Amino acid sequence: MADTDPDALEKRIERTRAELARTVDAIADRVSPKRVAERGVAKAKANAMDFVASVEDLVLGPPRGITTYGPEGAEAEPGEYPARDLAPVLIGVGIVVAVGATIVLLRRRSR
Repeated sequence: MADTDPDALEKRIERTRAELARTVDAIADRVSPKRVAERGVAKAKANAMDFVASVEDLVLGPPRGITTYGPEGAEAEPGEYPARDLAPVLIGVGIVVAVGATIVLLRRRSR
């Protein structure tokens, strides 16, 4: 049967209220515009770091200790291949920076 003891029932109600308050606080924190923006910035930073690392690998080659293979599976000798052209990479980075700055400026203006 159900608890008919008023003290036990009151304790259970208080426990339920506390759990509900924590849940509401967690939901409010999760949908808070400030928190959403912080998560977006963190994700953008992580993506930018991944992009920079991949561009660095593309431009500088693989990190030391990693074997690269030339034509027909033969190991490539250091200096065997000419340096890659940086112009397309720098143009791409410039475009990304320009688009990012434009987005930031438009968002600030709309506030």
